[in-house]
Order: sequence, then C-alpha cells, then structure tokens
Amino acid sequence: METGHKTDTGVSVDIRNISLSYGKTPVLRDVTLAIKPGEFFALLGPSGSGKSTLLRLIAGFNQCQSGTLHVGGTDITNIPPWNRNIGMVFQNYALWPHMTVDQNVAFGLEERRLPRTEIARKVAAALELVGLADFGSRRPNQLSGGQQQRVAVARTIAIEPKLLLLDEPLSNLDAQLRLHMRVELLALQRKLGITTLFVTHDQEEALSISDRVAVLDGGVIQQVGTPMDLYDRPASAFIANFVGTINVISGTVTATSSGAIFESPLLGRVPLPAAVATSGSAQVAFRPHTLSLAPPEGQTAPGTIRIAGTIAGREFLGEFIRYNIAVQGNHLIADQPHYSGNIEFLPGSAINVGLDPTQLTLLPT
Repeated sequence: METGHKTDTGVSVDIRNISLSYGKTPVLRDVTLAIKPGEFFALLGPSGSGKSTLLRLIAGFNQCQSGTLHVGGTDITNIPPWNRNIGMVFQNYALWPHMTVDQNVAFGLEERRLPRTEIARKVAAALELVGLADFGSRRPNQLSGGQQQRVAVARTIAIEPKLLLLDEPLSNLDAQLRLHMRVELLALQRKLGITTLFVTHDQEEALSISDRVAVLDGGVIQQVGTPMDLYDRPASAFIANFVGTINVISGTVTATSSGAIFESPLLGRVPLPAAVATSGSAQVAFRPHTLSLAPPEGQTAPGTIRIAGTIAGREFLGEFIRYNIAVQGNHLIADQPHYSGNIEFLPGSAINVGLDPTQLTLLPT
C-alpha cells in the first residue's frame, strides 16, 4: 500500500477455533470468525467479554492455547508481533509526549530503518490523510483529544499495515467529538481500503459505522451479522437486550402449518410468520419505537394489538421521549418522537399502547 492511496484490496482474517485462558480462567472459548477483505468490522461486547483480548491476540500481544489465526491466507499464529505488519491504535493513543507530531508518526518508520527522505514523505502523506498537515512541529500536549487520536492513526497507517486494529479509540473523547471522529475514521478506512477491526462496548458506535459486527459475551461469539441483522433479528435474548433497547414478553408458542401462534396474557393470541420446530415456552421481542401511544379515548391503528396501561415514568432524550408504561404487572418501554405540538403524556396518565404484530420477533430458545 502506498500511503495516501486506496489499496487494491484488503486482507482476509480467519480466526479458527481459538481458545485462550489466563491460568484456569477461560477468556476466549473456541472463537471462529471470518472477516472479509476491506471490511470495517466491529467486535462488540460488555466489559470482560474478551473483545480486547481477541484484538491483542490478532496483533500478537496475546498467545492462544489452541486454534489458528490466518491473515491474507497466511498462518501467523506463531509469528511475533513485529513481523505481522499489523497496525494498532490503542485506547490511550500511546503518543510519546517528548516528541513532536512528526517524530511520533515517524517512529515506526525509523524502527524499520527507512531512508530519511522516504520517512519524511510517508509522514507528510499520513498527516495529510488525517487532516494534520500543518501540525507536525507540535507536541501531543498542544493538541486536542481528537487531534491526538488522529496522530495515533497517522502513526499507524504510516507503516502501511495490511490490517488496522482499533481498540476503543474514541472512548476518551466527549460525545460530540466521538460522533465526528467515527465518521472521519470510516471515511479514512474507505479511502485506504484497509481491513479494519474496531473494538467497542458502545452499541451505537458499532452499528453506525461497521459493515458487520460480532457480539461477544463470556469469551463466546454470540452472533455475527450486519448492524440491521443484529438489531432486527437478534439470535438470543442477550443480543436483543444488548443491542439497543427492547421489550421482551414471555409466553408460549404453538407450531402451525403456516407459521406459529404466540400466546401470552398481555398480547393474547398472535399469529407469527416464524417457523418453529417445537411448541412450548417462548419469548417475543419488539423495539420501543415500534409502539404507538394514544389517550384512552383515542384509537389505535387498524390491525394493531391494543394494550391499556399507565405512564409510570418518562425521560426526555431530545429527539424522542422514552415512556415507561405499566401494563398488567409488566413494564413496556415506548419511544415517541419529540417535536413541537406533539402530545406528551404525564406520569400517572392512562394510555392506550398500539403494537403492530408484524414488528414482533420470536427469540430463539
């Protein structure tokens, strides 16, 4: 790759049956994952799920007890990190405070003993890519958090790695800057065409910029898919609850020739298009924004399930208001868009909740 120009293609990453333990504590359990060339791929999960451990294993800083790692078709399982040609941006950026921006970016190139003219050219090209062409003489303490993050990225791409690893690179930034920098990161990745793995515990971050996402929990891959796959078709109750906010209702499901019937005291009998292998206990899930709210005298849309409830609480979240609704011993979360003139419901108010049955997802048992 020539820094500053898009690569012809990224490399694939194949993680095959990798397990890793610290003493008797398993951290990664038989992880298998295939990442496509040029993908912006996110590893998402709660703290302690194993996502950063997996990223550091790919970089070569951790060693697995079993399994293999292939990058670009080459088995690199036992290759030391300095021979892998993989770039990593750390959560704290790891910039040298006594060095200028130019010197920080040049560090990896100097370690490779490249000619000075080539180092200068690559440093200038990398800083141009991240929009810091005029900041080379400054030191890290003279930069904002977002600028420091871009220097860390520039230092990594200057060595022209075949794979880019990002370990929670936005976690030290304020909310507005995080939004701006994640757009910049994706634009840079698209420009370079480099395969990128991005570790985050922030669901919105992962869903907004990734081509695909792997969700980890307890060192196990729980689901892999596009952001919309994970959001619309969660493979388990854990995924449904972790990826966004969701309502989950328990009941029973009965298989039919055309699909299934879900039944619960709250929803009654609801036909579902999902095929089920066996009848029995089940759960359905639906997102808060799919619910409609109306006063008791109001009408719900034709075809919707009508549920009477009481507003137990509400949160104003800017673009929408999130209502906590008490219904038959359960609590539902409903998100309603906020705009001037829209009806607002106060705590203690009676309410009619409208649920479109087509928005129900039958969770796998």
